Amino acid sequence: MFTANPWICISGELGETQILQVPRNVLEMTFECQNLGKLTTVQIGHDNSGLYAKWLVECVMVRNEITGHTYKFPCGRWLGKGMDDGSLERVLVGELLTSQPEVDERPCRTPPLQQSPSVIRRLVAISPNNRPKLNTGQIQESIGEAVNGIVKHFHKPEKERGSLTLLLCGECGLVSALEQAFQHGFKSPRLFKNVFIWDFLEKAQTYYETLEQNEVVPEENWHTRARNFCRFVTAINNTPRNIGKDGKFQMLVCLGARDHLLHHWIALLADCPITAHMYEDVALIKDHTLVNSLIRVLQTLQEFNITLETSLVKGIDI
Repeated sequence: MFTANPWICISGELGETQILQVPRNVLEMTFECQNLGKLTTVQIGHDNSGLYAKWLVECVMVRNEITGHTYKFPCGRWLGKGMDDGSLERVLVGELLTSQPEVDERPCRTPPLQQSPSVIRRLVAISPNNRPKLNTGQIQESIGEAVNGIVKHFHKPEKERGSLTLLLCGECGLVSALEQAFQHGFKSPRLFKNVFIWDFLEKAQTYYETLEQNEVVPEENWHTRARNFCRFVTAINNTPRNIGKDGKFQMLVCLGARDHLLHHWIALLADCPITAHMYEDVALIKDHTLVNSLIRVLQTLQEFNITLETSLVKGIDI
């Protein structure tokens, strides 16, 4: 039986709730709050207390009893130390359901430890058994579509724009597309069960910080990019939130998009010796032609003022 104390915080276009304590081992709860507008994200987590502090969340459904609107926030991930990416909390991005669920659907349940999620999750852990199958052409297409979605968002009249958070962090958003790019050609780990993108980024950070300490600086632009990259990774690692390695990667991409730094970081990582060590020769990140194409696509975001909602960057001041 789940022993930790779960909590939830719901955010919308007009505000967010306080942290709401969820009764243990309960599938439904009701609460009252101010008008949040159209819902965008759900922050969900637990305090890691007790002997069985491992929680598999399939999804979160939120229904507004006044409007009748129902939102679904997919998850399909574990929350618990030593499980998945070690996260104790996650930010879920949802959408308004346009039709009612089928009659035979049941509320999502937290299955026992030995079972797997019943929804398809994005595979962000890199291991020999779950390596993504997308080829470079498909990855380029997904990144192009994600960026194009953001461009179209800003070209619409403000009142007609949808959720920017969904375009960044949704199933087909920019974060997911860049995950695929970094997963492509990643060498199979031998000593660890799972290796995450964040592990690679931390190794790159250590490399660049060592170069700076030894005063080995190739040129000024390179130095500025490396320093910015290390500053952001350090700030994210120092956040008091227990968001796990995938959550940290998501935060880095969102902050990089906001500050127009993603294309600089891609160029920096493509030339990093750590990349040569951790990626196969066929990896997208080691193909200079594909990397230059990716950089050009990401540069199209520079003209837009991307404002991140609080739930995506809570706990970090940078």
